[in-house]
Amino acid sequence: MRLRPPDPEYRKLLAPYGPAIQKLALAARQLILAEAPQASEFVYEVYTIANHFSFTGRVGDAFVFTTTHANWVNLGFNFGAALPDPQGLLHGEGKWIRHIRIAHTADLETPGVRELVRAAIAEAERPEGKPLKPCTLVHRASASRKRPARKPA
Repeated sequence: MRLRPPDPEYRKLLAPYGPAIQKLALAARQLILAEAPQASEFVYEVYTIANHFSFTGRVGDAFVFTTTHANWVNLGFNFGAALPDPQGLLHGEGKWIRHIRIAHTADLETPGVRELVRAAIAEAERPEGKPLKPCTLVHRASASRKRPARKPA
């Protein structure tokens, strides 16, 4: 199955990060959509570029997300504290959210990463009845709130 391409606006938001980080963000997105092709994407430009994935059309029901940073991408799980993590990959100390730092595309192939995505999918909220058609919604920051592009260290 061919995955849907990234939204052009999402690519524009990633542009300040440079080719290596763009590749990481797109590879993480590809892994998620390979496992959950029916998920919708909610892209937010905040202090980072955050891409949330949900089956219900509501960002509050997101089961996994990515955040893009100057030197890595986080693969995050909204209910990561409740996921089985036998490999000990998840980081974070909040009540629910956990993440994995992805610094190289090979990190996405680490044993346990795909299994965590699958576990999050299994626990995800789903709409009643017919599945929703997947879509991408991009929310850009206003010009006065844009974050400055950071150069890698």
